[in-house]
Amino acid sequence: KQWYQRRVAITAGGGSEDTNPHKLNCDIVIQYMCQNDVTAGTLTNNGNADNRVEVIRDGVQTNNNNYQPPNQNEANNNNAYAARINGNKNQADIRNGMQESMIWYDMCKYREANAGLFTADQKLRQQRLGYVDSASTRQNPNGNRNGYECPEERDYYPYWQPTLMSQTADLTRQTTPWIDLAFLTSNTSRCDIIKQGSFNQNGIARCVYNNGQRTYGRQISEAACTQDGGTWVTFQSYLEILDDATTEAACTAKQATDTRNKISWLQLRSDEATKRCVVQAPVVDCTTAPWTRVNHNGNSADNAGNASRYDAVLPHFPSGKTKRCVLRLRYNISTDDYDPFQTDANDNENTQEGVRSPVEQNPLVDVGANARPLRLAINTNQYGRTFQDRSHVFKIVARTTAMAGKVIHNLNVRGKRGNIVQTYPAVEYDFIPGRATISKDDLVHIQWTGANNHNNQPNGGDGQTGDAGEGTGGTDRSNFLEMQGEIENYPVPFENTTFWSKVESLTNPAATAKDLFVSMMSSGYYCGAAANAGCAANQVIGTKQPALNNLLNNAPASYFGHVLKFKEALSVAYMCSRNNNFSNRSQKGILWVVEKEQAANAKRSTRKASLDFRKKTN
Repeated sequence: KQWYQRRVAITAGGGSEDTNPHKLNCDIVIQYMCQNDVTAGTLTNNGNADNRVEVIRDGVQTNNNNYQPPNQNEANNNNAYAARINGNKNQADIRNGMQESMIWYDMCKYREANAGLFTADQKLRQQRLGYVDSASTRQNPNGNRNGYECPEERDYYPYWQPTLMSQTADLTRQTTPWIDLAFLTSNTSRCDIIKQGSFNQNGIARCVYNNGQRTYGRQISEAACTQDGGTWVTFQSYLEILDDATTEAACTAKQATDTRNKISWLQLRSDEATKRCVVQAPVVDCTTAPWTRVNHNGNSADNAGNASRYDAVLPHFPSGKTKRCVLRLRYNISTDDYDPFQTDANDNENTQEGVRSPVEQNPLVDVGANARPLRLAINTNQYGRTFQDRSHVFKIVARTTAMAGKVIHNLNVRGKRGNIVQTYPAVEYDFIPGRATISKDDLVHIQWTGANNHNNQPNGGDGQTGDAGEGTGGTDRSNFLEMQGEIENYPVPFENTTFWSKVESLTNPAATAKDLFVSMMSSGYYCGAAANAGCAANQVIGTKQPALNNLLNNAPASYFGHVLKFKEALSVAYMCSRNNNFSNRSQKGILWVVEKEQAANAKRSTRKASLDFRKKTN
């Protein structure tokens, strides 16, 4: 029961098609991808070129890595292929963010587009290999590139090809494919199809070629693959490959100690006899999407008026190795102007065959009364559309022995710098969860992330340009201070607090109540009030220079924080001194820590309150 609660904000409309139908259909896919962490100094522009196109990382600039696409000259020329691939590696820049690998995108550029898909009246552009590849879709007809993302895989789910980031299983770096965490939908009758199509625990095949260094190519069906001289190979997804379990018996023993994942002794690909101990993620959670009002990026009736969300459980890695991970949230909005599940390539615009698409670009429509036709604002590459949000890199580290078997709740900060208009469609700073009731047997990890290089300059994206907020422009800062009550806007001095004496740190057991206060008050600028086993003497308050800036300007943007254990039941209201700006933004929260049965009752009450709230708003 290595559970770690993480809350994911959701801004797409959803709800149940049966009990609360909308004028649109909405599906939300939440996925993550992880790999073994790298040691400091590994990733440089002068070092191993493979790292530059394989290591997941955040960027300090927003450029794409340079990429030279395949051409017909390298079809049967391994040297030409290798030269191009090595050129792409050498031109990659560690300052550019990267999630999918370069090889993943190269497979996308070789793989032909699925010709059975509905493209309306959009004309997909042929690329340098002489055919339409899977970088071109109805939503991306010209094959434009964003990082190493494959547009066809982005736009469609479940995808019909394995989403491995390398040509075969990555035994060294152990980069996972995209792992399906949740599928939130307005039509749960499709959940069986979604679970069967998920790569988590289902093998998915692709065409494998014996072309030397390149084992991928054009064909996407078994018949076409065989005719083209390839082999149709089934690949397995993996969360981890356990090197220390080298026999089936040892692997079976691993499964006996893991109640979360599926651990099996199996082949990672069907054309290889070797079996390994493979950890596979749980079956995707398919459930009803939280309801939000159409065109309203905000609160949900399903959460009693709170921000729409999904409470996720972070993955458990039996090896205990530190992982670097990213999370992406895709949401598809489909119209009922045509049947999104029955409309396919047979309905694409084809004037020679006399076929008209059910929707056309900016059509003129007859409104009657002898009036001139009126033009509708319809862009067919957006009629049925996939949107996407991605996280920065986050790390999952092993628990300490004291944390084993405990539920850990994640309490952090959401939002970004700016006023309500400048942050749109995101939100201003806030704690998440802002209100929570948990069992005193559980743990809470108070932490947050931020940055020092926001650039909300013209054109400002969906909102306005600008950088409203306190402290140095372009920077995030937060801290955690106790208040007397949630309606207050002033913190309590340490000497009058009650919270810190009722908790202890499992991150640094040597930390006193005052150490914890000082650390969280300063966002980690000071590690404590006095030196201890986990806090160096030159990093404590009164010794470290310069002193903490009163707007936290010299404090870290991100804070690892502490995992706290509760000594007794309690409640605490808390605030951030920098961002809690009355009438502009509120960065406050309240936590109730109660007996286990009370926590379970509170959860049931919250669910009932959500239903009552929905009834009132409908």
